[in-house]
Amino acid sequence: MEGLGENNNPGLIRPIHGIRGNSMEGGKFASEVGTNRRALRDIRNLVGNPPYPCAVTKRPLTDKNDVVDKNLNNVGRRPMTRKFAASLANKPPVCQQPQDSLAGHEVIEIEKSKRPATVRDFTVVDVEEYKSASDLPLPMLDEEMDNCELKEIEMEDVVVDPIPDIDICDANNPLAVIDYVEDIYKFYREAEADSCVCPNYMSIQHDINEKMRAILIDWLIEVHYKFELMEETLFLTVNLIDRFLARQPVVRKKLQLVGVTAMLLACKYEEVSVPVVDDLILISDRAYTRQEVLGMEKLMVNTLQFNMSLPTPYVFMRRFLKAAQSDRKMELLSSFIIELCLVEYEMLKFRPSFLATAAIYTAQCSLKGFKYWSRASELHTNYTENQLL
Repeated sequence: MEGLGENNNPGLIRPIHGIRGNSMEGGKFASEVGTNRRALRDIRNLVGNPPYPCAVTKRPLTDKNDVVDKNLNNVGRRPMTRKFAASLANKPPVCQQPQDSLAGHEVIEIEKSKRPATVRDFTVVDVEEYKSASDLPLPMLDEEMDNCELKEIEMEDVVVDPIPDIDICDANNPLAVIDYVEDIYKFYREAEADSCVCPNYMSIQHDINEKMRAILIDWLIEVHYKFELMEETLFLTVNLIDRFLARQPVVRKKLQLVGVTAMLLACKYEEVSVPVVDDLILISDRAYTRQEVLGMEKLMVNTLQFNMSLPTPYVFMRRFLKAAQSDRKMELLSSFIIELCLVEYEMLKFRPSFLATAAIYTAQCSLKGFKYWSRASELHTNYTENQLL
């Protein structure tokens, strides 16, 4: 057998002496071949695996159908007879890809289900040995997935307490005006700055001091309970006294008259049944006459410019107790604490909303035995626990 031709690759089909598949028909082909018989040699017409191991050039996959199923590598060998070549020529080509190196020649690709070999310029690639870049496992991929799962578990473990609707219990109460309550308290927060007085207004008073003020307010608290007045009346009375004393100097013997007159004005503003002037004169041990009470009333409303619609600590405490979901015991303790703040002159430097919040927080911690401040309370009061400490 003579030496092998160059580019020995039995897995490919190439034309021999310019003879194409379409011309291998009839006796013409037999006569041409029969007269030129030579000794047998390797004419590269065996289909299937090479008879001996050979190097297979591998290159990256392209978008074309370059890959041959590796299970077809074990197809048996079949010699290229005239009948087999004629059958291949009569079949319609599945894919014809002319190459630059095969100009003028037809390249026929056999159907994948039946093709035993590949045509020239098609490279056999082992799918299992070659993997594209997208198939290669990325480094640390498993660890990243584990970290993502751990992060998701940690986020699921964080439980956020839902903020309850504190006005749902008053949905059927028209007096609660739940549709406007948020706007009302927004206005109160804007107006509470006007209700505050200078914390050192006693400097303009020459005949009274902080201790006298505390005694007066303590006595008014007893009068308030004596007449069974509303709690709003007491807080408005103290607010009127402080605002008046911050603008008008008063002598010591008129201080009680200022207190009685302030309570009369607060009753007219808050109460349904207002105590008569004579009852107030009687409760003050007849220290003042009716004309003095009415004259002080006229002086106070002119000094305050008839501005008595200002929020007090009690207005905020009602709302904040509702947000804290308080019971009767907490309400009583909070009221007691806020009344103690009325007596103290140093408490004038704090806003009414802050005093109400601090009173509720103190009562709540005292009853529970530990520090506690809910998210609902923080939301409605706009004060955090750190601000109250």
